[in-house]
Amino acid sequence: MEFKDYYKALGLAREASADDIKKAFRKAARKYHPDINTDAGTEAKFKEVNEAYEVLKDPERRAAYDQLGKEPPQAQGGFRPPPDWDSNYSFSDGGPQGEADFSDFFETLFRREGGQSARMRPQQGADSHGRIEISIEEAYLGGERTLSLRTPVVGPNGTVSQQDRKISVKVLKGIAQGQHIRLAGQGGQGSGGAGDLFLEVVFAPHPVYRPDGKDLYLDLPIAPWEAALGAHVVMPIPGGKVDLRIPENARSGQKMRLKGKGLPGAPAGDIYATLKIVNPKVTTEQARAFFEQMAEKMPFDPRAHLGGNGR
Repeated sequence: MEFKDYYKALGLAREASADDIKKAFRKAARKYHPDINTDAGTEAKFKEVNEAYEVLKDPERRAAYDQLGKEPPQAQGGFRPPPDWDSNYSFSDGGPQGEADFSDFFETLFRREGGQSARMRPQQGADSHGRIEISIEEAYLGGERTLSLRTPVVGPNGTVSQQDRKISVKVLKGIAQGQHIRLAGQGGQGSGGAGDLFLEVVFAPHPVYRPDGKDLYLDLPIAPWEAALGAHVVMPIPGGKVDLRIPENARSGQKMRLKGKGLPGAPAGDIYATLKIVNPKVTTEQARAFFEQMAEKMPFDPRAHLGGNGR
């Protein structure tokens, strides 16, 4: 199949306006009309300019045609349009009138069914997909975000430009990473209405929490005396703070579960705090004397389980 250069057929530049296209067609139609010009090849030329005008006069068909490029690569056996080249277009203003005889190139790009192009029937726009990054606090409390989107828009002369717009996104309380937010009517535009926009929820990296579904994990630093003697410590959660009881003789790596304190839901997730014993730095003589006293009065071999003399 041969690629058709519709701009060349009408003697136009690719940036020609809608008025330029109409004027060029009228001029070419008068020149090549078989009733006026009986030269050999005139009828074929007349069909060529008619076909070119049928595509370029329509903003959506022109925009889709422009997607193919000025000189697209030729596959073996001739031109073949790339897959889904027209997925964002619906060619919505109706097909060729009458029994017009168009080329295989036109029929392949704008194939007709029952006298009307299958793609010229009103169609809903394609669904769009993207991601939205939110904080764990937003997922915990819910809220509303404003997103900036860039949407392709077909101008009056058929050119495609990018238009910025803002949309409001409601973040439901308890939404989990990997879930999708559906925004009806915010997807691709079509003659039968717009498609939907689906946003996959992604959590932004957090300095404290590690999410797993609706559960949250964190490392909770405690002092050696808190681990040995037990204590009540204030621990942050996304919705505020809780009082957590550390048992006596707590060990590093021990997990504390706060049931129902994770992301809201039915059921709500949990928070798992992994205890991490942190020793203070010895920066004063008083602190050094204290540790020396501990070593003397509290014989303790943390490597005894390894066998032999750990000291």
